[in-house]
Amino acid sequence: MNTVVVLGDQLNRSIGALSKASPSTHRVLMVESRRLIAGRPIHRQRLHLVLTAMQRFAGELTGEGFEVDYRREHSFEAGLRNHVEAFRPQTVTCTQPNSRTGRRTMERLGVEQVPSNQFLCHEADFEVWADGRSRLRMEDFYRWQRTRLGYLMDGDEPAGGRWNLDAENREPPPPDGGSWPEPVISELDDLDRTVLAGIPTTAFGAEPVGIWATDRAGALTRLRHFVDRVLPGFGPHEDAMLSSDWHLAHSLLSPYLNIGLLMPDEVCDAVQSAYEAGGVPLNSAEGFIRQVIGWREYVWGLYWLWPDLAEANVLDNREPLPPAFVGAARTEMRCLDVTVKGLHDRAWVHHIERLMILSNLSNLLGVDPTEVFRWMSNTYIDAAEWVMVPNVFGMGMWADGGRMATKPYLSGGAYVNRMSDHCSSCRFDPAKRTGDDACPFTSLYWDFLARNEPLLASNHRIGRALAGMRRLSDLEATRERADLVRRRLIDGEL
Repeated sequence: MNTVVVLGDQLNRSIGALSKASPSTHRVLMVESRRLIAGRPIHRQRLHLVLTAMQRFAGELTGEGFEVDYRREHSFEAGLRNHVEAFRPQTVTCTQPNSRTGRRTMERLGVEQVPSNQFLCHEADFEVWADGRSRLRMEDFYRWQRTRLGYLMDGDEPAGGRWNLDAENREPPPPDGGSWPEPVISELDDLDRTVLAGIPTTAFGAEPVGIWATDRAGALTRLRHFVDRVLPGFGPHEDAMLSSDWHLAHSLLSPYLNIGLLMPDEVCDAVQSAYEAGGVPLNSAEGFIRQVIGWREYVWGLYWLWPDLAEANVLDNREPLPPAFVGAARTEMRCLDVTVKGLHDRAWVHHIERLMILSNLSNLLGVDPTEVFRWMSNTYIDAAEWVMVPNVFGMGMWADGGRMATKPYLSGGAYVNRMSDHCSSCRFDPAKRTGDDACPFTSLYWDFLARNEPLLASNHRIGRALAGMRRLSDLEATRERADLVRRRLIDGEL
């Protein structure tokens, strides 16, 4: 018999090495690594999702006739060694792991690696696409993906005559808060409770309540729910934030894509079919497909193309993570308080809260991007090294100096006020730069520009903001307020 290794983020019968295996020729090895599970604090719901999904998938493979050697060991290496000693397989194969560390480990241990089909653009193909380009742009990659994959195309042209409908998808929240379909909830069963009982005491965050599916059937149910009921309203308000509603019209599918319970082509196929049937407007279908075949796959490609990205810190940010981020201190900033509570309760907040609340504030404060990366990697239910490195060091923190995003994604309180309902119930005024009630985002924004002006001066995309900063008559007082805000947030006192 041969052995095929299945990792915890490859839980799909159609992925790589497992797709070519059969019960008559292959035994399956799955390993829970205590070193990974208990070696650092991880959100309880993230651990529950992965560990429960692994065990359910092992059960599905057993039901198909596979012999599954499911091991709980100190490390993957120990699990593989003990498996080989017990079964003496003829060959040991795996699908290429989704991280550099994983691939190096498999190479060192002599495990044959089969190319992964978990993404629609293999990193080798991305490298070919990127070769010779003076500047990489996600929009160029996205159009290339649309053309070669055929999504939302009318012959050689984009459906509706435009490639990108983003301009239609930046509306603020509806004045009345809107009405959004509730997520699918599953009852926890005995396996859920058994897994939760074994989660280490180093874990943090709330207990799961059934929001996150832990098998493929549950993930498919949530895909159907999203396409049928949620997707039609997805587009216009995809960047909006509401304290009264945590999910709005977001898909909540990223955890399943990132551990293999769903595949990107089946998700996009379902969206395409709904659009062709007339049930979904083009701006919603295009906005969602762009996130999957454009942004998600672009980030995947950059992770492999730029192996040094996680070492970047061009802004020389050195501050520690604010205690409010990890729940060690309460904050009077309404937007931050709501976002952090959402992470505690569900291990998830949507992309604008990640980018324009958490990453934006981290950058304005000067927090070390490595600290942001570690915290987000441990906290988000859909975290993976391949997605966190580009999104933190590239887009979120601009630590790479513009290789990924030509300008930093920064804002003062005006953006948060426009795109959310947070400011109306906050003691801070987004229009004020100075004074005790000045919004921390606003004071810190202008201070960031002044502090980093030498580095940013040649960036034409931020020239208008720099010019506005130079015209401020109260810049010195604004920067004094920013220094006070920074100290108080870092000390857990704001």
